Amino acid sequence: MRICVLVILLSAIGLMAQETLPDTRLAALPKSAALPEDTPEKVKLGRLLFFDSILSATRDVACATCHHPRFGWADGRATPLGVHATGLGPERKLLRKMDASTLTRNTPSILNAAFNGLRLDQPHDPLKAPMFWDNRVESLEAQVLSPIRSREEMRGEVCSEAEAVPQMIERLRGVPEYARLFGGKITAEKVSEAIAAFERTLITPETPFDRFMRGDRTALSASQQRGMEAFQRAGCALCHGGPMLSDFKPHAIGLSGPPLRTPTLRNLRHTAPYMHDGSQRTLEDVMLFYDRLMDHAAETLDGGDKASLPPLDPLLNRLDLRPEDHEPILDFLDALSSDDYDRSVPNGFP
Repeated sequence: MRICVLVILLSAIGLMAQETLPDTRLAALPKSAALPEDTPEKVKLGRLLFFDSILSATRDVACATCHHPRFGWADGRATPLGVHATGLGPERKLLRKMDASTLTRNTPSILNAAFNGLRLDQPHDPLKAPMFWDNRVESLEAQVLSPIRSREEMRGEVCSEAEAVPQMIERLRGVPEYARLFGGKITAEKVSEAIAAFERTLITPETPFDRFMRGDRTALSASQQRGMEAFQRAGCALCHGGPMLSDFKPHAIGLSGPPLRTPTLRNLRHTAPYMHDGSQRTLEDVMLFYDRLMDHAAETLDGGDKASLPPLDPLLNRLDLRPEDHEPILDFLDALSSDDYDRSVPNGFP
């Protein structure tokens, strides 16, 4: 009997040793995301391209249509409207419906997107930075061309997916000023590099949280410091750790569709609504969502009817969010936002 008990104990210890928990440390952002090749000229060109609807096959949608500085470089909507619509942000209206499915995922802000994938426990490689809610491409440069090819976002029915980028290049070549700015040679690679260089300037490394983590103990209020402690104790940092407060891994949290990537918690003050489907209007709603989610996770853990419950990530069983944590955690989340990010828009286009 003693031998059996010992074997069971040793087996349990072995399983615990094999379990690797996420790195829950928090840290400040680097003060720059620029690469050596990001010249001022390339950044200026990238900004022009980002705001110019010439990139879309329909000539009426720009990157900035869904990523506008007025809305924290997102769009302020639950889900975006691309082609066949007019206006900006929550006021954008659909002019006519498409035969294809609509866009169903909330527009993420591009603020700090240059730091996607940044973790404390591994080297950061910008060429492998995960993009989109499903991490389907890597690097800002690769991300640039996806909306241009997308029928719902910037292509419409004007051309095929394979034709979208080549036709965009031909439109740019037809503008003498763009030909000059590109040095006489316009390619898809150069377009992607210019826009990515511009996006790497859209960072917020001087939030109160960042200043606090660099040693300024007055940068966070007492409530925000309590909130940071509660955030870590409650287990929020199991998924929202590191400098970007994201592990950039997919997790199932009871929402429709497949597991999607943990979003960053930076600049939430400017980027409502929340969740991958934009279903939560306020951060208070998000806190209540996780209260309910803990109950679902507990039911699953206690052997409840799993068939009636959505699939949930096992890490949710470690979440211990208490009612008294809500207010200080919300105060802490506010310290992750900055109001002085770049909001400049080009005065005109070539």
